Amino acid sequence: MKMKIQKSRRPSVNVPKVIVCAVAIYALLVVLMYWLMGEQLHLRESRGNFEMPAAEAGTVELCQGAVVEQSFTVKIQRLQSVSVQWGTYYRPNAGTMTMELYNTLDGSLVVSESFDAAAIPEGGLTTMTLETPVETVYNVPLLLRIWSDSLPGSAASPLMSVSAREDGYSLSLNGVPTDGVLCFSVTGEDYIWTGLHYWEFAAGFGVLLILAGLLVWLRWKKGKHSYVVNALIAVKKYKFLIRQLVSRDFKTKYKRSILGVFWSFLNPLLTMAVQYVVFSSLFRFDVPHYPVYLITGIVIFNFFTEATNMALSSIVGNAGLITKVYMPKYIYPLTRVLSSLVNLVISLIPLMLVVLFSGIIPTKAYFLVIFVLLCLTVFSLGVGLLLAAAMVFFRDIQFLWGVLTMIWMYLTPIFYPESILPDNVAWVLGVNPLYYFITFARTCIMGGISPEPIVYVQCALMALGSLLVGSLIFRKSQDRFVLYL
Repeated sequence: MKMKIQKSRRPSVNVPKVIVCAVAIYALLVVLMYWLMGEQLHLRESRGNFEMPAAEAGTVELCQGAVVEQSFTVKIQRLQSVSVQWGTYYRPNAGTMTMELYNTLDGSLVVSESFDAAAIPEGGLTTMTLETPVETVYNVPLLLRIWSDSLPGSAASPLMSVSAREDGYSLSLNGVPTDGVLCFSVTGEDYIWTGLHYWEFAAGFGVLLILAGLLVWLRWKKGKHSYVVNALIAVKKYKFLIRQLVSRDFKTKYKRSILGVFWSFLNPLLTMAVQYVVFSSLFRFDVPHYPVYLITGIVIFNFFTEATNMALSSIVGNAGLITKVYMPKYIYPLTRVLSSLVNLVISLIPLMLVVLFSGIIPTKAYFLVIFVLLCLTVFSLGVGLLLAAAMVFFRDIQFLWGVLTMIWMYLTPIFYPESILPDNVAWVLGVNPLYYFITFARTCIMGGISPEPIVYVQCALMALGSLLVGSLIFRKSQDRFVLYL
């Protein structure tokens, strides 16, 4: 009697359909991001802007026949404005003050504007604003000439800094070269190269996505191992259990609590209130919309600490389930991070309430916060995988991590502005991933604009780098977990 042996079937997954959906979603996101990023995709505040030096003295009383000339060069691709600071001798003045900007290479007048001397206060500014930014003065010698028709005794005086020294800058008062720099500033914008080639980059990444999808499909069709397909199968196969674990972790957090889930709403508000009273009163940070600045940092950092702390004990805490039921072990830290993500979404409600009460008008850039929250989630998952694996072998990790997160909090500008950090410590911000995530969110929420394209790349690379390192370490050590549980 012949027995018919049935071949084992691999779990079904429609890989071509997944690839098509992924490409379609990518194309939609590319168009959506182009619209949401707006002008900030192509232009940024120029790094060649000249900031006004501190006023230390007056130049000359700018009456009839007097002239102040400041020559300079700036590396600004789109010149927008030039400002000058004035001293009035604390008296009412009369007459017209005229500012002219010349291109000394060809002698052409770039912009000219006149101002009423009577309207200039002590220490006030007069600003020439170009309706259409000038794009022909990058690294070109320029001359700022200031004169007036005021009578002696009723004229203001442009201020100057005696101690300031700038290469290529020279000040002349009534034709006499003078040491120092006029108290003036020059601002403009620069083009962003990556933004100007946005569609080329988008098309290139799209092609790479398609090629990667085809490679996955070919490997799967030939019966070869594929981490991507296996991950999709695991999510499909264990989606019910994933939902149950996320729900369990979320409910366990508020078990026997009177307010329950409302704590996710109340916690960031209470933390913000306490820190606002302490830091705004004692240190008096001059930060616009400080409550929004504060709660944005609190919400993001709280999610990171909660997600990583929960992921840290995900393997050890589920030892009984791991030794009895087979399920990919990475699902345990994943569900812990997802349950923390639910808390994060709830925490965004008080954040938006503080934004509205502060008088900030939401813009389309607010939708870009979703990007940084996704990066933050991936980054937290990577750190969580690393901590979960380390916790199995070294139980002291839970105590060390508490100390490290406290140090991390103080090295992150959550309740203080980054400008107060001394130069020998400021470098820490450059290697602090949470600084980039928080700054990204604050730019969108407080500024109402998109960050520069490079910030998107930085956030994405840090998130993917964390996930890659955490996944590799977790995968290499997961087979030995049962020996230490």
